[in-house]
Amino acid sequence: MEDLFQTALGITAPWYIESLKFNAEQSRLDIFINFQRGATFKDNEKDDPSGKKYKAYDTVKKQWRHMNFFQHECYLHARVPRIKRDDGKVRLIPPPWSGKLSGFTLLFEAFLIQMCRSMPVHHVSKLTNASDYRLWTLLELYVNAARFDEDYSGLQTIGMDETSAARGHDYITLFVDLEEKKTVFVTDGKDSETVREFIDDLQEHNGKPEQIKQVSCDMSPAFIKGVREELTEAEITFDKFHIIKIINEAVDSVRREEAKTNPLLAGARYALLKNENNLTVKQKAIRENLSLPSLNLKSVRALQIRETFQQLYTATSKEDFESKLTKWYFWATHSRLKPIIKAAKTIKRHWDGVLNWKDSQINNGLLEGLNSVIQAAKRKARGYKKPHFKIMVYLLTGKLNFTRVNESCLPT
Repeated sequence: MEDLFQTALGITAPWYIESLKFNAEQSRLDIFINFQRGATFKDNEKDDPSGKKYKAYDTVKKQWRHMNFFQHECYLHARVPRIKRDDGKVRLIPPPWSGKLSGFTLLFEAFLIQMCRSMPVHHVSKLTNASDYRLWTLLELYVNAARFDEDYSGLQTIGMDETSAARGHDYITLFVDLEEKKTVFVTDGKDSETVREFIDDLQEHNGKPEQIKQVSCDMSPAFIKGVREELTEAEITFDKFHIIKIINEAVDSVRREEAKTNPLLAGARYALLKNENNLTVKQKAIRENLSLPSLNLKSVRALQIRETFQQLYTATSKEDFESKLTKWYFWATHSRLKPIIKAAKTIKRHWDGVLNWKDSQINNGLLEGLNSVIQAAKRKARGYKKPHFKIMVYLLTGKLNFTRVNESCLPT
């Protein structure tokens, strides 16, 4: 039986399974491992490049939680050797199955990481009988270790956006590699200092501020200030989804005001705000009825202005884009619809960044998708503490290579 488990667990010399103990009442399997008498061990610390092997100076008893044996919890036990080097330093030599977190095997850690990618940490805790605290400690350890080896020397195009970390006005800002489609940095707040903190992290990972050539962001004055001061070689492209959101809010303002005197607009909010291909059958019918020329609704005119703006992004060249945008601006500012005029003037103040889209072809659609993943995870977990939230952002959207930390982990 010991030989079978030794093969299954991949235990190799000088280690061997000494005995097994199964307790059906406790639903627990304990596996006791030892090393062969006279075995020698090498210290892999960087301050001992000699590669010399030493006999055990003494031993320390250790226990590790391992993958379940069917439905039964499994624990490995061993006397872990300590060696005394020629320079007098005493080192504990962890066995090959020992995980990065004390008390877990590498395989069990890889299993926990994969589970935490798929379900809330608290649920993983209940299923595995590992405490929330231990799980968060494990995730933080792996995320930090994987990020330590990240290389951003080729990073040129980024998107930045804020997302709520908790109720109220508690935010974090995400910096995303738009080419590799992954989050590269997360920091607290949504002010211009977030860009400075991103640069510090960029430089720690072999990057330089001047290598960033394109930035996609919203029209936040803080983001604009941070990019212009810190990323001096970068051109800003204002995210088209954010611009359309501004115009859509203007359409809704027109609708709300008009609905006060026109009962036809009651219940028509989504029929006017959604894109046509996303409308339900009922919403399409409502829009068609509201669009009758005889009604001459301000809300429909506002909708038409928004739809025309969306069509600008099909322009064949930057010159064509600017020409059509100029005509659209004239139409919007002469619409006599105050919310639409205000939205158009906001676009005018950010004209160059809007036009840059035709050259860069970048937007924050990817960030919106990542944000949806993050917020869905937060809702399922009924909210994370802020430090935990940032760890989860990296875990779910960072495409971190945990195999560099633990070969047992599945590649992303």
